[in-house]
Amino acid sequence: MVSELVLGECAGGDPTAAQERLDEIDFLPLLDITDEVRDLADELTSRGAVPATEPRDAVHIAVAAVHGVQYLVTWNFKHIANATLRGRIESICRDAGVEPPIICTPEELVGGDADADDTD
Repeated sequence: MVSELVLGECAGGDPTAAQERLDEIDFLPLLDITDEVRDLADELTSRGAVPATEPRDAVHIAVAAVHGVQYLVTWNFKHIANATLRGRIESICRDAGVEPPIICTPEELVGGDADADDTD
């Protein structure tokens, strides 16, 4: 699943690479950025789980939580996949009445080296 925010990020940069990224995610369901998502994103920033300078990162987390996404996969270690912020993120989501996603990297989700041959 992706949000409108992800589509915008994928569309940036080199036009050829952007089109390749968009083609790769074209089949994925699109999650709406609702008022509930915006409210949770605001809580995440106002309560210090995500810096106020990074509202898009708060929206990524809020979209996943509000829509009940089990895993939020990211390479953003600074503001999303950050062990020191995880507890605050989870607490704020639960205070808002939603279960936080499990935040992880692609490698964590697939259990290590994504290119490894598991046929041994």
